[in-house]
Amino acid sequence: MGADSKLAEVLSQLNLELPPPPEPKGLYQPLVIVGNLAYTSGHLPIVPPAGMMIGRIGQDLDGKAGYEAAVRAGLAILATLRAHLGTLDRVRRVVKILGMVNCTAEFDQQPAVINGCSQLLADVFGPDAGIGARSAVGVAALPAGVPVEIEAVFEIEP
Repeated sequence: MGADSKLAEVLSQLNLELPPPPEPKGLYQPLVIVGNLAYTSGHLPIVPPAGMMIGRIGQDLDGKAGYEAAVRAGLAILATLRAHLGTLDRVRRVVKILGMVNCTAEFDQQPAVINGCSQLLADVFGPDAGIGARSAVGVAALPAGVPVEIEAVFEIEP
């Protein structure tokens, strides 16, 4: 089963939908391809039809809500990949994820939050190709007050 088919299955199981690929809100490209690597800009947790998850983890949201925000940021990444590549079947593997978590100084479960995106990518691309290197860090603020921002690098077929 290809990644596009697997995504449809995962979305059905989670009762979620793929958002439209986000438009840049500044001077950047959502995806840049260099050789056989696709680099995404930071993606935020989109809630269709036109909303965004907002809040600070440890203050307004708990870790479970942060996990959900990471899933939604992962879906936005997949929407960008599909829009630019034409199909997710061109993705060979996840190389690296960087997850930034808008949280209080006391919150120390950033990796558990970013697991939302990591699990989504593992479900779509499989346990070997869907799990790459990763960093999860806490930050004092993110754009628009969102709980997470995630960027990723993928190896792709030409």
